[in-house]
Amino acid sequence: MNIAATYDYLTRARRDLWRTLEAVPDALLSRPLIEGVRFECLKDYVLHIAEVEDGWINGDIRGGPMLQRAIPELRDAGPSFAAIPLGTLLDYWRVVEGETLRYLASLTEHDLARVVPLEDWPEKQLTVGALLSHVMIHEIRHTAQLCVLLRSQGVTPPSLDLLFYL
Repeated sequence: MNIAATYDYLTRARRDLWRTLEAVPDALLSRPLIEGVRFECLKDYVLHIAEVEDGWINGDIRGGPMLQRAIPELRDAGPSFAAIPLGTLLDYWRVVEGETLRYLASLTEHDLARVVPLEDWPEKQLTVGALLSHVMIHEIRHTAQLCVLLRSQGVTPPSLDLLFYL
């Protein structure tokens, strides 16, 4: 996977997704759509996508604190984020994106090959490159879920296919 090209696609596709989400009434973004699972509403998915990028890159790969800790509204919220304004969630995602862009610009081939110790999976030997690929594929999968959920609520989602961004 070409990390830089894939992340460039994600950042551009996010803009279209964010514009769509910003046009959706808060009541729909906060409404429980899927019962019995961790992510019940659209806002939960929004937070989760940014949170995973933040956790893997800033926490696991870089060994620092998650950026989320600096946002009081998010630090103590959850498991559902329905009550958090969408703007707060998107602001957090923008901060994560900015830090990720700075980090990716500094990466070398040596950095990408470095094995990251995983506290939860000590038997796994994953490289920075593999983990970055995971983060990006994770986002692609969850944004597809967001689009399906939007469509199920009568909202036309953006077309996020890579072909439209090439």
